[in-house]
Amino acid sequence: MPLWGCMGADRSEVTARPSPRAVSAGSTVARMIDRDSIALDGRYALVTGGARGIGRATAEALARLGASVAICDRLAPEMADAASAIEAIGAEVLTAELDVRDEEAVAAFVAEIGDRWGRLDIVVNNAGGGFFAPVLDVSTKGRAALIAENFTQVADVTTRCVPLMVEGGSVVNITSIEGHRAGPGFGIYSAMKAGVENLTRTLALELSQRRIRVNAVAPDMIPTPGDADLAEAAEAMSGADDWAMMPWPDEGHPDDVAGAVVWLCSPLSRFVTGTTVHVDGGTSAAAGWKRRHSDGVWVL
Repeated sequence: MPLWGCMGADRSEVTARPSPRAVSAGSTVARMIDRDSIALDGRYALVTGGARGIGRATAEALARLGASVAICDRLAPEMADAASAIEAIGAEVLTAELDVRDEEAVAAFVAEIGDRWGRLDIVVNNAGGGFFAPVLDVSTKGRAALIAENFTQVADVTTRCVPLMVEGGSVVNITSIEGHRAGPGFGIYSAMKAGVENLTRTLALELSQRRIRVNAVAPDMIPTPGDADLAEAAEAMSGADDWAMMPWPDEGHPDDVAGAVVWLCSPLSRFVTGTTVHVDGGTSAAAGWKRRHSDGVWVL
């Protein structure tokens, strides 16, 4: 620990410490935070699963801050609507109708991005999904589909995009709170999200010399069109009993997740890599504690 961080430090040691503003990695140039610190002008981004929900909110947020955005999804009509919204912001957009589990289709789209833009600065691995079923009820085919959709494609998309990140950049993997706790009814999905969280940390180390930061964002249940059926099947967010669904009193929104992603893609987070940002209204912090609606008391 530096001497100026110790309770028993001598006053001369405290006053002699270097100014944080005078210190920067590999440079003597002072740094400061201003409005431009969040700007993404001239950056090129790819968002998988960008047709709706968190993916669309993220793509639009990146565009509003100046980035050109490529999106891919299986939902062609909704993706066309998302592309129109991005163009209305004034940003350039590329689209591809594809399943991220289709390696050839992903390779072709990444090649198109390379031909068009010459590079990528931001990759947001948002695509994923699942279904409600106890682990023992999931068929062999179902397991393979869940693994491919929630883990394998993340590794594949990232691997194909890294060669285009010639000037460094940021990879953000959208995982889930289920990757940090048990997931009854979503066991394979939960395990794959945990795998992506671990992969995030490993890639952060392996790609650091390329100046590519790799982080994850782990939301709790965010109301989106794609999750409506899953929430009903699992009776999540039902509010049928006297227990609050999460500590924070307000419901989450896709823009809450997009905000965390934007921060991780911006210069503001230049020293952040290999970590997970929990966008869950305090659910992970609660760790089993529940709040009664009737009297506001927290109980285990």
